[in-house]
Amino acid sequence: MRLPIAQIDAFASAPFEGNPAAVMPLSDWLDDATLQAIAAENNLSETAFIVASDDGDVDFDLRWFTPTSEVVLCGHATLASGHFVLSSAPDMDRVRFQTRKAGLLEVARAGAGYELALPVWGPSPKPLPAIVAGLGLERAAETLWHEHRYGLIVLDSADQIRALDPDFRALAREGDVLTIVTAPGEDSDVVSRVFAPGAGIDEDPVTGSAHAVMVPYWARRLGRDHFTAYQASKRGGRLTCRLDGDRVVLGGDCVTMMEGTFLL
Repeated sequence: MRLPIAQIDAFASAPFEGNPAAVMPLSDWLDDATLQAIAAENNLSETAFIVASDDGDVDFDLRWFTPTSEVVLCGHATLASGHFVLSSAPDMDRVRFQTRKAGLLEVARAGAGYELALPVWGPSPKPLPAIVAGLGLERAAETLWHEHRYGLIVLDSADQIRALDPDFRALAREGDVLTIVTAPGEDSDVVSRVFAPGAGIDEDPVTGSAHAVMVPYWARRLGRDHFTAYQASKRGGRLTCRLDGDRVVLGGDCVTMMEGTFLL
């Protein structure tokens, strides 16, 4: 079986920035074990699989897999999937994806880049002592939680974010948790780093879904519904963020790095 595949750097303005995702269009769904094995072979933060939808209100069905598990929501691989579709369809200005657990997602053209609309996943205060300790911290300014197992750790400064040296084994013992650490930015309004060792990803380069949790928090704290964000991983990635009703709208660019054929 010959399957097309593209590797796309999402939330990237140039090659080798942002977060790489594999995008694989399929004519029909393969069994889950095969999808998981393909994602493990690709060994990227996420592999996105898309299948043309029979629903007139939706363009594609979409699923995402890390090297070890299927995820509830993945922003950067959705942006990459939108870029994959729209870059070969100049007559389309937006593409709609139906997902299994995150509902309907949309990627639209916005100038030379794109805007990605995600659900608002506002977090609530909750003590997270094991996660704080796993990050190598004695304390955090705030700790919050979202039911989809997203932990939001708020610190005081960007310097603290950059200096983090987590104990990934300790974080992995908390299970499949996306740990988001954030603070006021320096050359952006907000800075963050994101860790998910329980899902096979020690540090994620740029994480769209983390901003579904961060944006409602920061919109309330900053007192405005739009701002800029930087994810301070080694690769790094910049996003524009906007809270629009029940949607978090993220802006960013994509760069296609590879196109080829996966032999199965």
